[in-house]
Order: sequence, then structure tokens, then C-alpha cells
Amino acid sequence: MQTIPLSNSPIPSIRGSVAPLLGGLIEFRRDLHSHPELSHKEFRTTDRIVEALEDAGLAPKRLENTGVVVDIGDGPIRLAVRADIDALPVLEETGLPYASENTGIAHACGHDIHTTVMLGVAMVLAGFEAAGELGGRVRVIFQPAEEVMPGGALSVIEQGALDGVPRVLALHCDPRVDVGQVGTRIGAITSASDTIRIELTGRGGHTSRPHLTEDLVFALAEIAVSVPAVLSRRIDVRSGVSVVWGQMHAGSAPNAIPGHGFMAGTMRCLDAEAWHAAGELLDKVVREIAAPFGVDVNLQHTRGVPPVINADAEISLIEAAARAELGEDAVVLAPQSMGGEDFAWMTQAVPGALMRLGTRSPGGETFDLHRGDYNPDERAISCGVSVMAAAALRAARGLRH
Repeated sequence: MQTIPLSNSPIPSIRGSVAPLLGGLIEFRRDLHSHPELSHKEFRTTDRIVEALEDAGLAPKRLENTGVVVDIGDGPIRLAVRADIDALPVLEETGLPYASENTGIAHACGHDIHTTVMLGVAMVLAGFEAAGELGGRVRVIFQPAEEVMPGGALSVIEQGALDGVPRVLALHCDPRVDVGQVGTRIGAITSASDTIRIELTGRGGHTSRPHLTEDLVFALAEIAVSVPAVLSRRIDVRSGVSVVWGQMHAGSAPNAIPGHGFMAGTMRCLDAEAWHAAGELLDKVVREIAAPFGVDVNLQHTRGVPPVINADAEISLIEAAARAELGEDAVVLAPQSMGGEDFAWMTQAVPGALMRLGTRSPGGETFDLHRGDYNPDERAISCGVSVMAAAALRAARGLRH
């Protein structure tokens, strides 16, 4: 795929320069889509990214195991942009001619779109650099393993991907927003996300004589109801702390109180300080609720990711680029999501922002992420490249927004 030299305008439009690249980018995306790879196993994906970047005249650097970093331009780094490259253990149900060839694995969260957009950004910026018009250095990060906790972003940061980076941007497909629009929000746009597993053991027995047992089924039920209630009264409700159980199991007979049972779920929160406070409080609350039943408690609280906190200046940068490239009405308010996103580790390290990229065909079906039939409108690729490349150009030329 070729790079395109661009104009000498102070902030030229990007969209016209993206058009000649779209055929190759769509072909690249469909190839990734048909060959999805799970977290930490994105070997072919990494090879394809490196190949495409080298074809564009760039010098990508492979990260340990999987993932890629490439710099465009010279001088101090002005901005980094990040894409996640892994797929999900989901059976694809789209029926597309380029559907997944790897049974039980699918790009059901749009990471193939993310990767393709950032490849396009790198190619567009390479065109500016070749014409001597970039003005500064931009780093593009292709990050593995977003779909597992605590996320591949931590490893990427440890390998120096953010060294010297003053600000960082990312995007995520949003099937609730039309193509041609982007969603933005200052502050928390995603939630902290932890997993919780509680195992109870006790003296079982006959259901006719519960007073001779340690009734852990009753204890599990109390914990399931009371933990969310207590946390909602001990943590500021504006932080959005939410505990929801997804698993509960105990016993095998209706007339026998078992000696072992467990429950598991997630704890989510929109405020980083409250996230830490709720985690410290959780163990105490669980044990206090379980204490009257005499059961033994084993609590496994696995920290996931903090919330993504969008900084004001970085949101302004994205919004200015989006309005310039897609029109004044292109920016919509993104709702807060209770989903987790490991880009949060990057926004904790440097100021940054996550943009929602509209992938719904206007008037078409509204999908959901992590669904096997998720089928984003590929016109979103052009929109994503245009906005992210324009934002990167503004940053490379020293503009705050």
C-alpha cells in the first residue's frame, strides 16, 4: 500500500488523502477479520502489521511476543495513538464471505477496525513526513491482549512504549453511533472492572435441621444481596460502584445443605479513588455478612483495570479534528460505559482520551459488542483514519487542539 504526499496548508483536510488508501485498508481489515487471534497469540496479526508498515516505508519495532510500535517523524514525540489487536473467544455468526476461519474466535469487538484505522493513520502521517510537512514525531502503538485482565497495556508500558510520550489517544468502535459521527466525553468514559470470587465452606447437613449446620446457601444468598447494598451506602453513589453476580453454585440435592459453595461476579466503578476504596472495603463487608453463619470465607478479589479518564485538552484535540474532517454535527456525547478498557493504564501514565467511533449504518441494525453477529459498517475506517490522523497532525505541529 502506498503513502500519499499531502498539501502545504497549515491544517489540511485529511479525508481526501485517505480515499486512495481505502481499498488497501479494507482488504487489510478483512484479512485480519478472517484470521482473528486471541490475546498474547496475535502472531500472524503482528506479522501483517509489520509487513504493511514496512511497505509504507516505515521502520516498525516488534514488541516482546506480540504487538508493534512505530514512530513517524523526527524530534520529540508529540503524541501517541494506540490500537488493540486481539480478538475474542466468540463464535462468529455474521455469515460474511470473510468471516473468521478460526472456529470459536472472532473480532466481535471491532479490534480489526481499530488496527486498520491506526495503520491508515501511520500511512497518512508517513505521507506528510515524506513531504516534509509533519512537523514533529508521532508514535503508533499496536497493543496486544486488551481482552484479558489486567490487560496488555501494562506490558507495553513496561517495554517503553510511552517513554517520552506527552499525550495519548485511542478509539473504540461504537455500534450505537452512526458512521460519520464520533462520541466524546470529558472525565470517566469507561469503568474500573474487577472480578470477585467468594468460596464458603462449612458443616453441611439435612435441611430439616439447619440449626445443626453452617448454612452456607443462606450465607451466599445474604452476601449476594447485601454486598451491593452495603457498598452503595459506604461509597459515594456518584462513583457508580456496581457489584453484579454472574455465577453461584452450591449443593446437589434439595434436602441437603452442602459443605461448599461459591459465587463470582464483577465490581465496576467510574471513579479511580472510589475503586480503591471499594476494594479495601470489600473483604471486610463480605466477612461481616458471613460471620453470623459460622462459615469459612475465601475471597479472591482480582484487580482488573481502572476507569479511562478523558482529559479536557485531549478531548478538545479530537473534537476539533472530528468537526474539521466530518462536519460540525459529527461530535456527539458518549455515554459512560460500565465496561472495562485497559487503555486506562495509559491514561493513568499520561494525559489522554478515548474516542467512540460510530460503526452503525444509518437506519440499520444496532448491534452490541462481544456479539458473534457484530458487523460494523466499513465506512467507519475512513472516518477513524481521518479524525485520528488530523488530531495527530495538529499535535505534531504543536497545537493543543
